[in-house]
Amino acid sequence: MARRRTLRPDELELWQAVARTARPLHAGRSLLSRSEDSAATEVPAAAMEEVKHSARPALPHFRLGEKMSLARGHDLAPTLAQAPLRMDAKTHGRMTRGKLVPDARIDLHGMTLAEAHPELIRFLLNAQEDGLRLVLVITGKGRAMHDPIPRPTGALRHQVPHWLRLPPLSHAVLQVAEAHLKHGGAGAFYVYLRRR
Repeated sequence: MARRRTLRPDELELWQAVARTARPLHAGRSLLSRSEDSAATEVPAAAMEEVKHSARPALPHFRLGEKMSLARGHDLAPTLAQAPLRMDAKTHGRMTRGKLVPDARIDLHGMTLAEAHPELIRFLLNAQEDGLRLVLVITGKGRAMHDPIPRPTGALRHQVPHWLRLPPLSHAVLQVAEAHLKHGGAGAFYVYLRRR
């Protein structure tokens, strides 16, 4: 087993310079491990306080059993709640609570992806041309598959949000949100259209 060596003064100075710029993963823990604490001198308390109180970037937090689990056949559709809000906040709140009644609706149940895509484009562009603002796109939730290989269910449910972000629909769509339970819940989307 190799014998540990102590840091030379120039190495110690370099290490301390790097340690002062680092941000801890867990607040309250020392930047130096205990083995290095004994071999090197402590980082000045002012530098430690600066690092402890520096703003840490927000990281995504996942919990077991949330909608990220493929094994239970949960949904992997794009997270619409995290999309930037591009419409009036009050109207968006009323829309997501189911207080606004959709002006028109399209039901894509039973269609293949090849049939549904041109039908959705035609419907949304015509709705925008007619001056409609809120439409309901019903995709269905999809059938649960009990295969040994977990895979997402509901091809239309997963594909429609992507189609809404691509031209020509991206120019017509202002906001997309999952529908309220009384309008179909997870099997439908509210699509708020831009004015012509």
